[in-house]
Amino acid sequence: MKNLIIASTSTLHGGDYLDYLLPTLQLHFLNIETIIFIPYARPGGLSHDEYTERVAVAFSKINKKVVGLHTFENPTEAIKNAQGIFTGGGNTFLLVTQLYQNNVMQMLANVIELGTPYLGTSAGSNITGISMQTTNDMPIIYPPSFKTLAAIPFNLNPHYLDADLQSKHMGETRETRIKEFHAFNSTPVLGLREGSWLDVKDQNIILKGKLTARLFRQDQKPEELNPETDLSFIGNY
Repeated sequence: MKNLIIASTSTLHGGDYLDYLLPTLQLHFLNIETIIFIPYARPGGLSHDEYTERVAVAFSKINKKVVGLHTFENPTEAIKNAQGIFTGGGNTFLLVTQLYQNNVMQMLANVIELGTPYLGTSAGSNITGISMQTTNDMPIIYPPSFKTLAAIPFNLNPHYLDADLQSKHMGETRETRIKEFHAFNSTPVLGLREGSWLDVKDQNIILKGKLTARLFRQDQKPEELNPETDLSFIGNY
């Protein structure tokens, strides 16, 4: 049975890393002692060790040990045997590239399908969709494929922002960019706002948090979905 928490962000404005999610994560990783952290997205040039230490400090608040995947000689076997897994945010292009280069992508998909508890934030959430093509990140490196875990039957746009009608910014809005994606692709896209997350249990995908999420489907008007909505209707498993 799939068991995922897929969050738009790791940190809310004014809060500490993962703090807003810790009550949820305490239940999500209830019977788990050690979580393997995938630091490949490395935000802002952090080293893998520095990133893992940040995560370890957060999880220590709920008495969980964290070990970085980069410390294992065989990362594929480490994922296969993991009690629980967390993939953090950063650059999705870098994350996906290293998941493929280290032969982790397929094994990660396998263990998620078998029920290993998984947490993703930002880039780590992007990869739970059909592809990474709706990320907000710059293409700083070229991954072997845009295909990702397909743990949910649609794509995500984490950190989704509504258009600011008072802004003088002349660039594309998130909605415009998602429409551009749908000019060539039929995969539905969920705009996940800050402080929102998906709780995936087997085929049920429940929207959590206080905000609505915005659903985009090819050739259809965007739709606002309320918290506690089961989103499994969006696609077929």
